[in-house]
Amino acid sequence: MKRKIRVAVLFGGKSAEHEVSIQSAKNVIAAIDRRKYSVLPIKINKSEKWSPGLNNIDVVFPVLHGPFGEDGTVQGFLKLMGVPFVGAGVLGSALGMDKDAMKRLLNQAGIPTARFVVANNPSEITFEKAKKILGLPLFVKPANLGSSVGVRKARNKKEFRRAVKEAFGFDRKILIEEYVQGREIECSVLGNENPIASLPGEVIPRHEFYSYDAKYIDPGGAELKIPADLPKPIIKKVQKMAVQAFKTLCCEGMARVDFFLTKNSKLFVNEINTIPGFTSISMYPKLWETSGISYSELIDRLIELALERYRKEKWLKTSYND
Repeated sequence: MKRKIRVAVLFGGKSAEHEVSIQSAKNVIAAIDRRKYSVLPIKINKSEKWSPGLNNIDVVFPVLHGPFGEDGTVQGFLKLMGVPFVGAGVLGSALGMDKDAMKRLLNQAGIPTARFVVANNPSEITFEKAKKILGLPLFVKPANLGSSVGVRKARNKKEFRRAVKEAFGFDRKILIEEYVQGREIECSVLGNENPIASLPGEVIPRHEFYSYDAKYIDPGGAELKIPADLPKPIIKKVQKMAVQAFKTLCCEGMARVDFFLTKNSKLFVNEINTIPGFTSISMYPKLWETSGISYSELIDRLIELALERYRKEKWLKTSYND
């Protein structure tokens, strides 16, 4: 009888997205094919202790959101250990987490994003300067965080100061972005060298914007339209740009690319998530489900992509040494 592949599901972590990670991991563990895989849940608590340790594992499935999990740190650790893992490598993870570096590379590749300015301390940018460059309203966010944690909309000086203070509470670098009025479109990407894109979906926030509360606290905070009601040319444009962003940012395995679609059909990449939400109702798996890949099959494909990359890297290393 063929031995089952031993999969460690890594979750929790010390970021502000700890609880979101736990929910995603529960769903992955419940859906994984136990005929093919044996599963070891490994929780990283907020003080960075691992329970249990990482031993005798064939592949790791990181379901860690935010810093110290999605930013390349864990990926680098797993590479040093020589353990295959699901998702982007060190570089792709780091680029996907740092919104400043991400947007600069996307713009260099000709992929439009909202205009932005960066500040490394509160005195670097004033409300008046940001308003002059970007107009009103403004969005203020930590450069290295996800799930809309620390994101605020600012329409005046008082709101701007409060937003800047909150964002710096989460990160040493923040972004101030222009407001792009448009529909919020999301697209899932899957693959290594030859990635494919799902049908797009749409997020219709019931709050002022798709905030943390709208995503995770208020059950009526947003409506998800899967798939999105879009003309075929726009669907193809979203898919093409999603794959282009995935490749530009050196991603592998999986990512969800988030867009703004304006009334005149202009498309802007808002961000990329290299470890997107993975609950059974999260956009990433739901988009693949509507595109013909079930939740369980998606997990299987991601594990196979991780092992395929590991085998290729090992072969290249062996060939080079020979």
